[in-house]
Amino acid sequence: MRSLIVSSLVSLDGVHGDPQSWIGDLFDEQAVEESLATLLDCDAMLMGRNTYDYFAPNWSTASGPYLERINEMPKYVFSSTLTRADWNNTTVVPGDPAAAVRELKEQGDGHLMIYGYGRLAQTLLEDGLVDRLNFVVNPVMAGSGTPLFRPGKRTDLRLVSATERRNGAITLSYAKA
Repeated sequence: MRSLIVSSLVSLDGVHGDPQSWIGDLFDEQAVEESLATLLDCDAMLMGRNTYDYFAPNWSTASGPYLERINEMPKYVFSSTLTRADWNNTTVVPGDPAAAVRELKEQGDGHLMIYGYGRLAQTLLEDGLVDRLNFVVNPVMAGSGTPLFRPGKRTDLRLVSATERRNGAITLSYAKA
């Protein structure tokens, strides 16, 4: 069975939204290498409509091993309003995301990846479908933006690992308790 991994960039003041506006040089060569290594173990990417709208225009024509991997892998967009996706290898999934993710977890050999910690990731965590939750806490105060946490159901987690990058970012990996 596939595992579902959620990976999110976070600022020290708890902002995860629009990381391109605050991550700057912190997403360095080491970050790209680590992200690519994780992606190579994944065979599909999941995202909500907002993430799709954010990623597709910028990443669909980009080059380099990391972005080429994203472009070649199947992508599933969970949306009740999007009817078609122009980004290659992208399927729009309407309806209940939890039911669809349960089915996707039964297929394939690699992991499933979600970037960001938006509504889709939070909903799937609350439904018990997230196997690994990675927060990359970066040494920057964003000052404003979408906060990481929203009110929701309590979910107990256990720390699997904590690693520091050369640039001072800390990756905290959690699994279901």
